[in-house]
Amino acid sequence: MENKTEKIITNNRIPFSQRLFWSIFFIFLGFTGCVLIFQYQRETEFAQEKLDTVLKTYNHQIHYRIQHEKTHRIDSIIQTFLNEIPQKDIRVTVINPEGDVLFDNSGNDIFENHNDRSEVHNARLTKKSFSIRKSRTTGKRYFYSASNINNYIYRTAIPYDPYVKGVLAINKDFIYFMGLMVVIFLFVLSKFTLSIGQTISKLRDFARNIRDVKQDDEDYIFPNDELGDISKQIITLYHKQQKAKNDLAVEREKIIKHFQYSREGFAMFTDDGQEILSNILYIQFANLISDTPIHAAEEVLDLEELAPIRNFLEEHKGSAHKRVLRETITIDKGGKIFLVECMMFLNNSYEISINDISRQEEESRMKRQLTQNIAHELKTPVSSIQGYLETIINNPDLPADKQKFFIERCYSQSTRLTVLLQDISVLNRMDEAGSMFDLTDININQLVQEIEHECAQKMEEKHISTQICLPPNAIIHGNHSLLYSIFRNLFDNSIAYAGENITINLTCYKEDEKFYYFNFSDNGIGVEEEHINRIFERFYRVDKGRSRKLGGTGLGLSIVKNAVLFHKGQISAKSQKGKGISFLFTLKKHI
Repeated sequence: MENKTEKIITNNRIPFSQRLFWSIFFIFLGFTGCVLIFQYQRETEFAQEKLDTVLKTYNHQIHYRIQHEKTHRIDSIIQTFLNEIPQKDIRVTVINPEGDVLFDNSGNDIFENHNDRSEVHNARLTKKSFSIRKSRTTGKRYFYSASNINNYIYRTAIPYDPYVKGVLAINKDFIYFMGLMVVIFLFVLSKFTLSIGQTISKLRDFARNIRDVKQDDEDYIFPNDELGDISKQIITLYHKQQKAKNDLAVEREKIIKHFQYSREGFAMFTDDGQEILSNILYIQFANLISDTPIHAAEEVLDLEELAPIRNFLEEHKGSAHKRVLRETITIDKGGKIFLVECMMFLNNSYEISINDISRQEEESRMKRQLTQNIAHELKTPVSSIQGYLETIINNPDLPADKQKFFIERCYSQSTRLTVLLQDISVLNRMDEAGSMFDLTDININQLVQEIEHECAQKMEEKHISTQICLPPNAIIHGNHSLLYSIFRNLFDNSIAYAGENITINLTCYKEDEKFYYFNFSDNGIGVEEEHINRIFERFYRVDKGRSRKLGGTGLGLSIVKNAVLFHKGQISAKSQKGKGISFLFTLKKHI
């Protein structure tokens, strides 16, 4: 409604260019009119003064003749003078100081006192005067010129007829010239105001598009003048500002998205503790720490566990500091470990981050444990080899059969050490350089047949049978070595730990567009439920003494899990003591 009203007002309003044009034009027209009036009056006065000068000359000549020709009468002197001048219809009047007419050639005999005549009255005051008026005596209109000479008024008058009007008429060339100047000025002004109007109109449209939040892709063309340059600069600056604003909005959106999807809880606050921005994890982690529900980001600082952060903010709030201040605490709550960090900025605004470091701590613990396990696993074969070799060296007379026995034991331990190092190397390669594995098309049926053939002697010794049910053309585009490790380690695990007189089953129970679904199981002794969730950990052993006696490295199932993950699959195990174990896993057809 407001925009509609504004549009109606805008449409009814006279454009600025027209208002500017008519304002300047009327000012110029007024100035021109004043000049014309002034010039007209000046020309009129000049023409009257010219005629007045001629008549005044006659007045002085008449006075001169009357003064120097005393032998003649005034009427004859004046008549003689009138006969000598070219104008024959001149009226001459002589008036004494009292206003009485001493002579007048108008043909009348009775005259009123003439001191009240305008030209006479003014002449007595200023010595000379002229006027154009109708004569009271004759009833005709005259141009009068009066001269005061020794208090006698000598007045000459000429009838105000067309001839006199022509003499008094002004030269109208300057009027035509001024008219031409008005036309030229009108043309120049219209061009100038039109240019200004177009520029202002484009700027108005530009501003209106900005106000209405419209996409402004129009290429505005402005006149090549200072106003056009200013307009171009305004639009250029606006576009630069819009680009900077858009870039800033994109970066702001990226930062907000980063915070929203960050793996740490994050919140920003003003100097008085009002929330500026927070993500979902901030409230979630705070509720994991708190014993009571928390609904707002501002409530987090009220937690007892965050008292050090609260004290830190209260201590430095309002104080001047020249660097960003930082406070960090660790909270162990509900089986999780949280790292809480607070940063206070120079304007006393601050941010708080809550990071769940339980996994990092667990990984750190596992790395320490892994290092200890590796050291322990390496120590056993190395100590054995060192002990056997030391016995041989310290007993040079040792019988040959004993030496052979010790050397064979050294070889067995070195083989075990080699297998251990190979398994560790495979795991490291999967962790750190998975992209370095070559990928080819592998026939799973053929691969399993090869493994079954390689393990045939061990299975025969323990009376282990197999039941294999796989698609004849089960092809996986993956790494041959890792796929071999999956099935070989599963076979070796069952052969080593399931017991004797068992059956190993391997089936592909499902196939879809992307995955094969496998079930590898045996009906051996199985694994207790307390161990089933940890059998894929590195160096984890269900029965440490028995496993080491059988020569395992403790890395086989860990290699299986990582190899399955490498092939974009998942693996899980289920088992009951005395009922065997099953491994359910998927492998993607093409990775």
